[in-house]
Amino acid sequence: MLRSFLGAGKCRIPVSRHPACSRLLRVGNTLTPWNQSRRAASTVTNLDSFPNVGEKLHGFTVQEKKHVPELHLTAVRLKHDKTDADYLHVAREDKNNVFGIGFKTNPPDATGVPHILEHTTLCGSEKYPIRDPFFKMLPRSLSNFMNAFTSADHTTYPFATTNQQDFQNLLSVYLDATLHPLLKEEDFRQEGWRLGPEDPRRILGQGEQSKGSLQSDDVVFKGVVYNEMKGQISDANYLYYIKYRESIFPALNNSGGDPQYITDLTHQQLVDFSKRNYHPSNAKILTYGDMSLSEHLRQIGEVLDGFERGQADRDVKVPLDLSRGPLNVTVPGPIDTFASDDKQFKTSTSWYMGDTTDVVETFSVGILSSLLLDGYGSPMYRALIENGLGSSFTPNTGLDSSGKVPIFSVGLTGVSEEDAPKVKTTIQNVFQESLSSGFSDEKVQGFLHQLELALRHKTANFGIGVMEKTLSSWFNGSNPMKELSWNEVIDEFKRKYEQGGYLESLMQKYLMNDNCLTFTMVGTPSYNKDLDDQEMVRKEKKLSELVERHGSVEQAVSALAEEELQLLKIQEEAQNADLSCLPSLRVEDISREKERKPVRESKVDDIDVVWREAPTNGLTYFQAVNAFEELPDDLRLLLPLFNDCIMRLGTADKSMEQWEDLIKLKTGGITTSTLHTSSPTELGKFREGLQFSGYALDSNIPDMLQILTTLVTETDFTSPHAPAMIQELLRMTTNGALDAVAGSGHRYALNAAAAGLSRSFWVQEQQSGLAQLQATANLLRDAESSPERLAELIDKLRLIQSFAISKGSGLRVRMVCEPSSASQNESVLQKWLAGLPRNRSPTSPLYHSGVNSVASRVFYDLPYKVYYSGLAMQTVPFIDPSSAPLSVLSQLLTHKYLHPEIREKGGAYGAGASNGPIKGFFAFTTYRDPNPVNSLKVFQNSGIFARDRAWDSMLL
Repeated sequence: MLRSFLGAGKCRIPVSRHPACSRLLRVGNTLTPWNQSRRAASTVTNLDSFPNVGEKLHGFTVQEKKHVPELHLTAVRLKHDKTDADYLHVAREDKNNVFGIGFKTNPPDATGVPHILEHTTLCGSEKYPIRDPFFKMLPRSLSNFMNAFTSADHTTYPFATTNQQDFQNLLSVYLDATLHPLLKEEDFRQEGWRLGPEDPRRILGQGEQSKGSLQSDDVVFKGVVYNEMKGQISDANYLYYIKYRESIFPALNNSGGDPQYITDLTHQQLVDFSKRNYHPSNAKILTYGDMSLSEHLRQIGEVLDGFERGQADRDVKVPLDLSRGPLNVTVPGPIDTFASDDKQFKTSTSWYMGDTTDVVETFSVGILSSLLLDGYGSPMYRALIENGLGSSFTPNTGLDSSGKVPIFSVGLTGVSEEDAPKVKTTIQNVFQESLSSGFSDEKVQGFLHQLELALRHKTANFGIGVMEKTLSSWFNGSNPMKELSWNEVIDEFKRKYEQGGYLESLMQKYLMNDNCLTFTMVGTPSYNKDLDDQEMVRKEKKLSELVERHGSVEQAVSALAEEELQLLKIQEEAQNADLSCLPSLRVEDISREKERKPVRESKVDDIDVVWREAPTNGLTYFQAVNAFEELPDDLRLLLPLFNDCIMRLGTADKSMEQWEDLIKLKTGGITTSTLHTSSPTELGKFREGLQFSGYALDSNIPDMLQILTTLVTETDFTSPHAPAMIQELLRMTTNGALDAVAGSGHRYALNAAAAGLSRSFWVQEQQSGLAQLQATANLLRDAESSPERLAELIDKLRLIQSFAISKGSGLRVRMVCEPSSASQNESVLQKWLAGLPRNRSPTSPLYHSGVNSVASRVFYDLPYKVYYSGLAMQTVPFIDPSSAPLSVLSQLLTHKYLHPEIREKGGAYGAGASNGPIKGFFAFTTYRDPNPVNSLKVFQNSGIFARDRAWDSMLL
């Protein structure tokens, strides 16, 4: 899986909804709940229970150890004596244990060799010599996370599981896969690239003689990674970002691979790259959780001891030298068909901000970045987007601290050619104004409050977050122990900040100069056609080389057909391979008791409230849903826009900037969103409406509820600025529509397919599918062309506001808090409910509007290089006895049929079946698929496959 860097290394704090692509300070994932029978802390995180510095254990020597009380963890850094492999163990009272092994993989070119190696590494190893043990382990494991990431300069293989035997099984598979891969040529051809007939099944159907009838036009480039990257460059955000990275980081090639160069990679080059880089001496290993360090070291050490010390790649790439003044780079890109023809420019400017090995300064410039960019009230947002220079921030906007040199960038999409040069000038003006006026202490304290809440907030994937936070900087020379020492970093920041002028001094040091790179992408009508033409030229060149070898075009094409049939045969045989060499959980390894999460229900002021009382570190979590009865269709389409307006327009007495500051100071973030839930007992029955959520310190719950209510009920749709702000929101959503679909096209395809099944699915499509994106584009067109239409739109938004949050039969509340806080929270909640309005939503006649007009087969023509497909079928309610078997069947079909047929043979990046038990539907999807017509045939044959397959007890 290509690791997208659009968010990696960016610093963010979770707060209220914020502009698309605005960059906030990220503190990583936060505390994970400890839900198992607890062991005493001394057996898990007590520093004295670990070996001292210099002591040895199972062939490893302790380099450093440290207790980090603010994160409730103890970290131990070790080195493997024989190979110098680096090891970090993070002990924490968390049953969700994590393992990750990473290798430094600076890409030598743009062929994508690190990315293709990541795929082929998981296709078989010495101890597990079957095709694709990675995917074969998915149904044999209780893991909640299994993946592999190709990052810009390193590749990582992580997993997470709560079961100890499962951990040992997966550890064995991962270590053998990465350190003893088979790297067969047929796996390289399947996962990387190859030339072959587009439909080899036609050859089988027509017999051997059909090979001679194939023409060169029947031959295409194939391969999972090749198609994945064709899909990636269809995402305009990714394309902009990767071309920007190539410009500012010419020393660091595209690790994912550029389709123009992927076809230059050979199998031998892949093998050589693996031998150089996939070695313990070039590795970083991390374990996390409550399991025994000694047992981890014993199992891992046995594998590492089989190697001698090798050469580690310590080459840390750095970006261009900008010390001599500004550089300008302009490249062509695709047209955004949702944006205006005269606003097809995307431009950004970047500055360097020190060295990431200075953890305190990197943290500080992250705060600075957030002050400049965070939220609708930020100086950059107001100067660049609110003033109409562009529609949204570019994907590289923010502080990128994923490399050795932090890079701060600000840019805009949807810019006219005339305004493009003004973007940099405006950015520099904001720098100057911010330096002159300084930064509000209230804003800085708001960010620090967010950090306090983030340290208290519990999530289930804290261990994966630790791995993501530490590995990039670790590979670039930082000490991972410093990355974990939050209090030390924050205390040092506070000390410097309290001396006065600290943030301004960082601005003066890094931003008040012209040592920068301006990168511009210009929408070009012929861009996609040019890519197609270039692919054709590459194909003809490869065919010419084959003709020289085989003597004629016919013989060359026939040879390719024969190779394709041989690969097809290998793939077919793998479907029935003996998997007994793979480790698997036994029934006795799995607890028969599922942990219960006790809840209680109560009535508070005649409203149903569900309570979950649990350790929350002094936080209270709130959620309210307000369901509407038969909402009119025109209002339903406006619910997402209404939610955006609530977090944008402000109220009569406070601007949104002031509200954002208050939200940061008093809460961990609040959200408003659309609601769509299905009945578990009756097909087609559903509720729709709005939901509101947030969390805060127990003492701040009254303030949080007041903030939420005021924003929902008093957002000022009548202010002179409201019409422009609403158009701005519509423009942001519309201009990002193509990228939104490119990133999760299979979900959009499935929503569109399901829309014809029932009114429930049709409503879902109206709320969050392609229909919503099209409606938003239409609203923007009408708002820009007709003041009357814009006024009508605002009237409808005000109508929604009148019943958005109200005390009635549709209101339900859920609270999660400490047992000691429940009584106080109930009193606060009662007071809040008593003050709510009692308005009801308007209703429309009960009829199935739109459902009958949805075609059973739909094709959306979008400017992508690959396809996304979905097929949906209505099944049974959740309580039906067939529901659970359908969930099992979906997994069997995914792993035993769809994956080999559509990914391995068809070259799609992803394919799967899923059962939606609550909604009562069965679904098939493909992702970045070069041949969706064939995939639909596979979908349709799934029932026959499932019926005729002999399912034994092992598979089940």
